[in-house]
Amino acid sequence: KSSKREWKPLEDHSCTDVPWLLLFILFCIGMGFICGFSIATGAAARLLSGYDSYGNICGQKNVKVEGIVNSGLDLTHKKYVFFLDPCNIDIVHQKIKSIALCVSACPRKELKTLADIQKFAETNGSTLCSYELQPSEYTTDPRAAKLCPKYPVPESAPIPFFHRCAPVNISCYAKFAEALITFVSDSSVLHRLISGVMTSKEIIMGLCLLSLVLSMILMVIIRYISRVLVWILTILVILGSLGGTGVLWWLYAKQRISAGALETQVAKDNLQALLIYAIAATVFTVILFLIMLIMRKRVALTIALFHVAGKVFIHLPLLVFQPFWTFFVLILFWTYWIAVLLFLGTTGSPIPNEEGFVEFRMAGPLKYMWWYHVVGLIWISEFILACQQMTVAGAVVTYYFTREKRNLPFTPILASVNRLVCYHLGTVAKGSFIITLVKIPRMILMYIHTQLKGKENACARCMLKACICCLWCLEKCLTYLNQNAYTATAINSTNFCTSAKDAFVILVENALRVAAINTVGDFMLFLGKVLIVCSTGLAGVMLLNYQRDYTIWVLPLIIVCLFAFLVAHCFLSIYEMVVDVLFLCFAIDTKYNDGSPGREFYMDKVLMEFVENSRKSMKEAGRGGGAEGRELKPM
Repeated sequence: KSSKREWKPLEDHSCTDVPWLLLFILFCIGMGFICGFSIATGAAARLLSGYDSYGNICGQKNVKVEGIVNSGLDLTHKKYVFFLDPCNIDIVHQKIKSIALCVSACPRKELKTLADIQKFAETNGSTLCSYELQPSEYTTDPRAAKLCPKYPVPESAPIPFFHRCAPVNISCYAKFAEALITFVSDSSVLHRLISGVMTSKEIIMGLCLLSLVLSMILMVIIRYISRVLVWILTILVILGSLGGTGVLWWLYAKQRISAGALETQVAKDNLQALLIYAIAATVFTVILFLIMLIMRKRVALTIALFHVAGKVFIHLPLLVFQPFWTFFVLILFWTYWIAVLLFLGTTGSPIPNEEGFVEFRMAGPLKYMWWYHVVGLIWISEFILACQQMTVAGAVVTYYFTREKRNLPFTPILASVNRLVCYHLGTVAKGSFIITLVKIPRMILMYIHTQLKGKENACARCMLKACICCLWCLEKCLTYLNQNAYTATAINSTNFCTSAKDAFVILVENALRVAAINTVGDFMLFLGKVLIVCSTGLAGVMLLNYQRDYTIWVLPLIIVCLFAFLVAHCFLSIYEMVVDVLFLCFAIDTKYNDGSPGREFYMDKVLMEFVENSRKSMKEAGRGGGAEGRELKPM
C-alpha cells in the first residue's frame, strides 16, 4: 500500500541501501587491487619504458628468460623501442607485426640503404639491426636482410613518456586508418584538412565558446518561448498531416482519371498502392487528431513545467555547471581506466611463442581480470551519472517543497551533494548496477554481431538485432524509472525498490501527462539543440568564409557543429531532468494536497493556475464525468 501512505517531503533523512554501498566499496577495492597488481608485477615499467621482442625492458638490466637467446641483456643505455617494420600493422589483433629492439636513439632522418643504417650506427652509436649483428657486418652478413629494418627506414621521433620510436610521416599508417578515412584518397587532401584545423584553431575555440553561451542563454529564456514553440509544433503537425493526406488523395484521383484510357497492369498496381497509402494516411491523421484532442490540456502542464524549470535555474544557478563537474569526473575515471588497461596489456609472465619471441600472458584466474575491469568501466560510469541525477533531483525537490523560497539553503546543490554522500550512495550504487546488468548483455550481443558480420545467415542477423533493440529499449525504460526512483528517494529517504515502486505508481496514474511531457517536451528540447547547432554552424560559415589561408574548412565546421551538439545535449538534458523531477513533485503534491488549510499546495503560482483551470474545466464537464475529471479527482 505504498501508494496510499503519506509522503513527508524532506522531513527526515536516513541511510538507504547500505548493503549495496558496501558491495560497491568492495568492488572498487577490487579495481584498486587490479591496478596495484599490474604495477607490482612490472607492467608499469614495461608500459612506460617499453620492451623488445626478447622480453628485455629498455633502459635497465634484465633477467634471463629460459629458451630465449637474446634475453637478459643490459640495456641501460638503450632507452627507446624501435620496430624493424613499423608500418606492418595487424588490424585484427591491434598490434605491430614486427621485431622490436631497444636502441639508444631514433633515426631522425630517412635511411634508404644498409650503408645508411651502418653509418647511422657508427655515428650515433644506435644499432638498428638485431643484437647479434655488429655494425661492421650490416653490409656483408647475408642475415642482414632479415635482421635489419626494412628500408627505406622512415624518419622517427620518440613518443613523449612512452619511449617508442614512431614514424613522423602519417602516411605510414594509411592501412590502419583506411577504414576511418576512406574518403581521403590523396594524402594532400588529409594534409589540407589538418592544416585547416590548425590555422583556424582560434575560430574553432571561439565558436565552441559561442555554443556554450547560447546553451546557457537558451536554458534561461526557454520558459518564455515554450508556449510559442508548442503552438508552432502543433500547427506544423496539423498542416503536415493534412497536406500529406490531401496530396495522396489528389494523386489517387488524378491517376484514376488517367487510368481509364490506359488499362495496363502497372497502372492498376500504382492506383491500388496510392489508394492504400491514402487510406493509411487518413487513418493516421484521424488518430493523430484524436490524440491531440485528448492531450490538449496536458500540453498546458508541459508549458507550465518548462516555465517553472526556468525559475529553478534562476534560483539554483549552480545547476548550470552540473554537466561540467560530471564530465570532469568521468574524464578522470576514464583516464585512470585506460592507464590500468594499458598496464594489464603488459602484465603476466614471459612465455616463448612459436616464432621464438617473448609474449607476456597471465595464467589461471588472473586472466579474467580483464572482464572485471570492463564491468568496472560500465558500473562506475553509470554510478557517476546516477550521482548527477540524484544531485539534481535533491536540489529540485528542495526548491519545490520549500514554501518560502527565501528559506532555501545558501547552496541547494551542495546541500543535495551532502545528503547524497551521507545517506543515498547505496541507492545510487543499486540503480547503476541494474543498468549495468542490462548494458553488458547488449554490448556482448553487439560484439558478436560485429564479429559475425557477413558470416551469419539472415535469420540469425535478424534475431541478434531484435535482441539488441529489445535490450536497448529495456535500458531506456529502466533509466527513466531509475531517475524517478532517485527523486522519490530524495523526497522520502526510502530504499531504491520502495522508491521505484512509489514512483511507478505515480507515473501510471498520470500516464497521459507523462506521454505529453515526454513527446512535446523532448521535441521542444530537440528543437533547442537544432537551434544551437544551426546558429553556431552559421556563425562558423560566416567567419571561416573570410579565411583565405587554407583551401578546405569542412573539418573545422564539422568539429564545431559536433561540439555544439554535445554542449547543447549536456545542458538541455539537465533541463529535461529538472522538468521530470518537477512533474513527479507536482503529481505527488496534487495527490496528497488539495489547497485546504493544513493541506496547502507546495507548487509554484504557474502550476497553481493550471490546477485552477483544470478544476474549472472539470466542473464544466459535469463534476468529473469524463476522463479529465477522473484524472483530476484527487485534487
